[in-house]
Amino acid sequence: MSPTRFLSSLFVLVFLAGCANPSGSDAPMSGVSAEAQDFLDGYHAELQPLYYASAEAEWAANTRIVEGDTVTGARARAANEALANFTGSVENIETARALLEDRDDLTPLQVRQLEAILYNAAGNPQTVPDLVRDKIAAETAQTETLYGYSFTLGGAEVTPNEIDRVLRESEDVSERLAVWEASKAVGPMLTAGLQNLQRLRNETVQALGYDDYFAYQVSDYGMTTEEMAETMERLNRELRPLYRELHTWARYELAERYGEPVPDQLPAHWLPNRWGQDWSALVEVEGLDLNGALEQHTPEWLVEQAERFFVSLGFDEMPESFYERSSLYPLPPDADYKKNTHASAWHMDLADDVRSLMSVETNRDWYETTHHELGHIYYYMAYTNPDVPMVLRGGANRAFHEAVGSLMGLAAMQPRFAAEIGLVEIEEGAGPDPVQALLQEALNYVVFIPWSAGVMTQWEHDLYAENLPTDEWNTRWWELAGTYQGITPPDPARAASGSAFNDAATKTHINNDAAQYYDYALSFVILFQLHDHIAREILGENPRDTNYYGREEVGDFLREILTPGATVDWRTLLQDTVGDDISAEPMLAYFEPLVAWLQEQNEGRAHTLPEL
Repeated sequence: MSPTRFLSSLFVLVFLAGCANPSGSDAPMSGVSAEAQDFLDGYHAELQPLYYASAEAEWAANTRIVEGDTVTGARARAANEALANFTGSVENIETARALLEDRDDLTPLQVRQLEAILYNAAGNPQTVPDLVRDKIAAETAQTETLYGYSFTLGGAEVTPNEIDRVLRESEDVSERLAVWEASKAVGPMLTAGLQNLQRLRNETVQALGYDDYFAYQVSDYGMTTEEMAETMERLNRELRPLYRELHTWARYELAERYGEPVPDQLPAHWLPNRWGQDWSALVEVEGLDLNGALEQHTPEWLVEQAERFFVSLGFDEMPESFYERSSLYPLPPDADYKKNTHASAWHMDLADDVRSLMSVETNRDWYETTHHELGHIYYYMAYTNPDVPMVLRGGANRAFHEAVGSLMGLAAMQPRFAAEIGLVEIEEGAGPDPVQALLQEALNYVVFIPWSAGVMTQWEHDLYAENLPTDEWNTRWWELAGTYQGITPPDPARAASGSAFNDAATKTHINNDAAQYYDYALSFVILFQLHDHIAREILGENPRDTNYYGREEVGDFLREILTPGATVDWRTLLQDTVGDDISAEPMLAYFEPLVAWLQEQNEGRAHTLPEL
């Protein structure tokens, strides 16, 4: 799985979409409320063209990266500066603040919009225009460095897809080590840029009163840094017993596979993912060989099949412009330019121009990712409606967007779903081994929590809230990987190398979607809450064996969540739809049958995962 699915944090308004400007009431307005609506109407009208121009410039910068090209980057900086000058303008900040002083005379929807405008302004406040300009330039340059880099192996260029394939498939430890090290070589190239961004991001938001950039991003949930940290630690603690069993199983399984002694911690290059965030490729479920089944299809089929799934739920077909304007497949080998290889969904014009940036190939990972990405696209389309003001056209919170995308990915991987669309055949009374299917899913969803709620969240907290010094970046990175994931670098000296390596920066989010990775941890929890409700309350099925395909009542339920965008409080929406606050209980219940099997496999084995 590749969890990053959105425009980079170069866009403060990353979750916005649409062009309507309702007040939330048909009743005549007067006084402060009318004044507020005039401001909001004017704000939205000016925002849309600036946002579209910025999105187009960023799209070009991410889809056509040419060595030595300075024009594209300059255009992106100019467009982003124009957008930042507007969203962060002193006039907009002062007007929104003044109107909120009379919040009792405003409609709740107007209050929510004005607060969103102030939040957006804090990312680019024109009270400090030089800082904002420097930050935009630094972010553009960082993207160019990251995605303009050529990975090499044995003197020959190698693509990220090829790196990922070797890590998924190879049983040659030497080959794995070489590929893993190649995947990390870009890190030192990003150090100076990230060091600059560490300072610029903090100083920019501090101009509007935030303690640091991490606190600013967390505040979008209505939470403090401490509250978010405790939530992340709670998720790790709740899932730790299951993760400990998975970690022990993987240590012994991989040692046998590679003919090596059993290690106390998992060497990073032994795992099928560059960051150890997804181990599901360690297991092939007999009767559910999606990699083999997909070989008969084209990459185009994967994207079109994902669309057919949504249509089967009662959603409209995507606009034809999606296929015309998106960048969905790998570049040809002889292309004289590069592109961002990380999957993402883009709401370009805040209205009808929706696109995706992917590099789809016919394998299990991209099959899941196409469903995930289109989940974002359909979320955009659902809340682009006249009842949702422009600055509230986003997910109920950032995690909701990811949760819906991941929910669609999970649904598409279920055996009966795969049988429904002809990928596998399941005879009556037969099917894939349910324990092995659960193991494969746990190696994705459970394994992801220590990475997202632990390593990434804690490292970015330290980067911004603690101003972590550059020469401690790699040491801290591997300390956290050891504590939360039980993973060690191939060479322990790498963790004490000062600034010689920068393994954290090889993760795209740290460069261009900063201080938001807890979104993905929360999204997995919400995903299982939504899935449990759909399975039990709508379909009347076992959550481990569902088939959403063609069930329009599932689409109706999803529209309840998608259509309001951010016009409702996310906690209220969760209570109204699944009847609970954020809870890992449905996730734990889903994997409960796996625990006994893992304990049986691990009998007599040493558990070496550190206590939290």
